[in-house]
Amino acid sequence: MRKSADLDDFDLAILDILQRDNTVPQRMIGEQINLSAPAVQRRIKRMQADGVIQANIAVVDPAAVALPITIIVEVQIADERYDLINAIKRSFLDASEVQQCYQVTGEADFVLIVVVASMSDYQALCRRLFHDNPNVTKFKSLVAMDRVKIGLSLPLMQD
Repeated sequence: MRKSADLDDFDLAILDILQRDNTVPQRMIGEQINLSAPAVQRRIKRMQADGVIQANIAVVDPAAVALPITIIVEVQIADERYDLINAIKRSFLDASEVQQCYQVTGEADFVLIVVVASMSDYQALCRRLFHDNPNVTKFKSLVAMDRVKIGLSLPLMQD
């Protein structure tokens, strides 16, 4: 595994623990990796300041908050002018239903992960993001039947 020049094994161990549960007390992290709690705290603060740790969030089950439908959407655009690409990126960023957005290579230009409460909500989102945007030439919807694996944890430590 290739490591960033700025992250050592202690940093990776801290990140591995925090990715699984970011509420683990720094004292317990230190005990697990053989560092003092103040050293763990300094490393976490540095990684936050450097943008390695981008957020501390709670992962919520969409069905528990009445958003049971997950849809993967492939979007094709007509014109790849810089201003038009930025405009469509902004529209995806502004849509709270869009949980993830990737600009990709291949047939599609973007792949979105969307959560909605109902198919009528998805239809409204399609009108807003795709039908009303003259730069969108085509989009393809894939409705998820089951949430098999969800997460953003990166494989940092080798077992």
